[in-house]
Amino acid sequence: MELKIINIENPDELNFILGHSHFIKTIEDIHEAIVCTVPNAKFGVAFCEASMECLVRYSGTDEQMMELAKKNAFTLSAGHSFIIFMKDMFPINILNTIKNIPEVARIHCATANPVQVILAQTDQGRGILGVIDGFSSKGIETEADIEKRKGFLRMIGYKQ
Repeated sequence: MELKIINIENPDELNFILGHSHFIKTIEDIHEAIVCTVPNAKFGVAFCEASMECLVRYSGTDEQMMELAKKNAFTLSAGHSFIIFMKDMFPINILNTIKNIPEVARIHCATANPVQVILAQTDQGRGILGVIDGFSSKGIETEADIEKRKGFLRMIGYKQ
């Protein structure tokens, strides 16, 4: 077994969700779930098929997001993994919807941070062992940091 670290390519710091599923219909189910949850959603999703043709299956509503999803999925080439890139929306808008798709087995991360995916490579294929999402903690928030956090959440409309 060989361990690999793959950096997710995300030049515009877009939000994305990386997960694991178990069935070829995942690509259609994720597409339907997103458009039913967020009308006019701009996204691309790609899914690494793990049997038969072993293709990267893809769908979406935005060409740029689909290209980014396809490129990253193929770079990972980890069986039954999927990646969703989105713009003008956040993972929080669709995360529970995605988790509730019957064939979705795991969400590895939902972020706009730099991400490194830790893969195991064997003679059979690749699997995701985990992710490094962002950076290590640098300290504990102060009262000023708390106020800044609360202000930010209210500014973007997630708290009142």
